[in-house]
Amino acid sequence: MTTDATRERVTIERTYDGAAIDDVWEMWTTKEGLEAWWGPDGFSTEVRALDVRPGGTLVYAMTARDPGQVEFMRKAGMPMTNETRGRYTIVDPPRRLAFTQLADFIPGVEPYDIATTVDFHATANGVRLVVTIDRMHDAHWTEMAVKGWESQLGRLGTALAPGTL
Repeated sequence: MTTDATRERVTIERTYDGAAIDDVWEMWTTKEGLEAWWGPDGFSTEVRALDVRPGGTLVYAMTARDPGQVEFMRKAGMPMTNETRGRYTIVDPPRRLAFTQLADFIPGVEPYDIATTVDFHATANGVRLVVTIDRMHDAHWTEMAVKGWESQLGRLGTALAPGTL
């Protein structure tokens, strides 16, 4: 998979107070971790393949579960479950993780790659994440992608809450 190096990027930051950097890293790099939070509200995720190394694969299926999400998917002409394939490009524990994913789920749009980079920063009180993603093919889908990331990063915060690890 390749990405367009000239494509504009979007950055989303989150701080998780009280979290340990190794715990946050584990949430991004294990089947159990990813399945605990990956995907926006209203979706569940099943990790089908995970090989966290440069060149390694990530394959997961996201399924709409919430009635509102099911209705959105139906109206958009999208399946309730979508399998996504990715490839890790950088694995630098516990500082940086980068991967590409194939956006092949958008009706009427030719599939294309999306690059994501996640930088992990230990702070005095927890962990700051900086997630940088490629913009999608248009403003509407970019906005939807950002909202999805914001939702799932909120789910990550819930999964990292004391007593849940």
